[in-house]
Amino acid sequence: MRGTTRAAAAMASLALAGGAMTGCAAGAGQFVGGGAHTVTVLMVNNPQMLELQKLTAKHFTKDTGIKVRFVVKVEQDMRDTASTEFANQSGVYDVATLSNFEIPYYAKAGWIASMESVAKDPSFDQSDIFPSMTQALSYDGTVYGEPFYGESSFLMYRKDVFAKLGIDVPTDPTWDQVAQWAAKVDQSEQGMKGICLRGLAGWGDNLAPLTTVVNTMGGTWFDDDWNAQVNTDGFKKAANFYVDLVRKHGEPGAATFSFPQCLNALQQGKVAMWYDSTAGAGSLEAPDSPVKGKIGYVAAPHDQTPRSGWLYTWAWAVEKASKHRADAMKFVSWASSKEYEKLVEQDTGSDTGGPTNVPAGKRLSTYSDPAYLKVASAFAKPTRSAIEHAPAKSPGVQKRPYSGIQFVGIPSFTDFGTECAKLMSSAIAGSQSTDSALNSCQSLAQAAGERQKQ
Repeated sequence: MRGTTRAAAAMASLALAGGAMTGCAAGAGQFVGGGAHTVTVLMVNNPQMLELQKLTAKHFTKDTGIKVRFVVKVEQDMRDTASTEFANQSGVYDVATLSNFEIPYYAKAGWIASMESVAKDPSFDQSDIFPSMTQALSYDGTVYGEPFYGESSFLMYRKDVFAKLGIDVPTDPTWDQVAQWAAKVDQSEQGMKGICLRGLAGWGDNLAPLTTVVNTMGGTWFDDDWNAQVNTDGFKKAANFYVDLVRKHGEPGAATFSFPQCLNALQQGKVAMWYDSTAGAGSLEAPDSPVKGKIGYVAAPHDQTPRSGWLYTWAWAVEKASKHRADAMKFVSWASSKEYEKLVEQDTGSDTGGPTNVPAGKRLSTYSDPAYLKVASAFAKPTRSAIEHAPAKSPGVQKRPYSGIQFVGIPSFTDFGTECAKLMSSAIAGSQSTDSALNSCQSLAQAAGERQKQ
């Protein structure tokens, strides 16, 4: 998740994205101004978007005559703008990057247009989109979003360090095994800790991996009647496990670590394991990565459930009030197409192009493409497996009234989830006990649950 955080690239790429997109954040783009054949796209500032802006003018506009005005913002600003815009239905933006967190309830609210015209177009080939992605971007059986790229989560570990210690890692490890390995590899190499886990506060940061642990250890945010379950049984077990693991064998300063910091820690030999987004693998296997060829990739650790990996995608949605809906649908169809992936793959002269920068994780065909597999052979198979088997329909051991694996798919989660994330981060930092943090979070979640009951 950034990676929900969620699909991300190397830290250098993120820096490049930030610098290159400064003008776009204020509304600048390849094309400025409106017109009968201009669509305005509100977009998150991830590295893959640099390539999209460049290729749009050279290919999509050239072929269709439809100009695209990009408005690019950092993630939270983009989410806030999209929420206000789509709720008001003012028609300022035709297309926005939304995730599988927002799209189902935006669809329920009537804020976004059906994407069935794209999904039913044979040239788009919806059957090639991962079924888990199609399901996650649908509401009441209708497709409302098309993915630009997608991700799940898995465990990454140093094969050479584990081999030296005689540790044999199965393809589907348990969390108990991970804890044992973390203790064994901790300080086995000078300056190396056992594992890196997100501790930075955020509903899409530390709560993302933590909630997958909660699910598989028998917990849930709410029972089927919207009663909060945060300070009970499985949730309490998982939260204490997570906090204890990262405090005993995790990275120093864990409460400040998110995706980029853990990526850097594994690359620099400061940790032996990392549980996080499948998007991290591309950076670990990049030509200039100091750990290229040294990393193993296996399924997200589990406990009571057979699978526990999350599911996340940045996807395109079209505002229902768009005055250029037909043109907007054409843009979405192109930006999520096989053709677009090929354009990125073939743009090898660009820092943001080439096979390693293909917006993967959405199409089955990507994982049979020889050019992509040549650079992604180490992680392509476990990534595909993680996305295909993400337990979106049944993430835990009990029924629950909400969608989402690593989040609670209701609007208020951005508020109470953020506050709970701060509490868990303080527990990781040692400022309060985990049980105390859970008790406070329980009150916040219960208030949200009561509103859902009404």
